[in-house]
Amino acid sequence: MRARIPPLPGADMWQAVVHAAAGRCQCRGACGKSHAKSGDRCGREHGGYQQHHGGGTVRLLAAPADPANLLLPPHRAAALPKHALAAWCPTCHDAALTAARKAARAAAPAEPDALFDL
Repeated sequence: MRARIPPLPGADMWQAVVHAAAGRCQCRGACGKSHAKSGDRCGREHGGYQQHHGGGTVRLLAAPADPANLLLPPHRAAALPKHALAAWCPTCHDAALTAARKAARAAAPAEPDALFDL
């Protein structure tokens, strides 16, 4: 694992989450990938090189561990305790967020458009 450079806001919380994850993304398939090549867990490490999706250095995020909680407003997500957070690489985080939004839209009841009600 390479040097961990924390983000400025919430550095202590981020350090704790990334340390508990051993500097590795904790996604186990919420992003839609099986991660079978890396033992059913994403193999990206903080500070490592990302060969796909634009390349560059991987910078882990501390975000809600439960994909449904990724939809929380920022002020509620920031209030979550450490044990409710996980380390995510940006690729897995974005894919899990997209999947959570899609699931929320599918679960929402369809409302008629009031503009065209007669």
